[in-house]
Amino acid sequence: MKKFKLYLETSVWNFYFAQDAPEKQALTVQFFDHITNYEIFISDLVNKEIARASPATSQRLFTLLEQHQPTKLEITAEVLNLAQQYLDEGVLPVSAVNDAIHAAVATVNEMDALLSWNLKHLANLNRIPKINGVNLKQGYSKKLELTTPMEVADEI
Repeated sequence: MKKFKLYLETSVWNFYFAQDAPEKQALTVQFFDHITNYEIFISDLVNKEIARASPATSQRLFTLLEQHQPTKLEITAEVLNLAQQYLDEGVLPVSAVNDAIHAAVATVNEMDALLSWNLKHLANLNRIPKINGVNLKQGYSKKLELTTPMEVADEI
């Protein structure tokens, strides 16, 4: 059976250690317990966002990345152009440029889903059709699912 291709943006990795959000942390740990059921991907933006955390946090997160060995996707000119379209069309606010890049990386690389705990900009029922609308206008016909780890794993 074909494995789903999942792009994990930074919040998914962060919530693995988020003791201040125990329910999301537990769901994230459960997701990672079954992660071999999926092909997982990140971009260099995930690494850059993790590097901005405190030294102790970034060390734990980089260790988690190393443990799971996600495939790294490139942030190309095509990705940056699509991300800019999200911003230009008001699908995402200008302040959410990194979220736009995450969505564009997942779209350009034809991921089955982008996983995020960012409910404001990404895993958001109001934004999903807008992101996919821009994608369709730009020639990307594969619908991108934007969801949380909780909604992906049937084992959870």
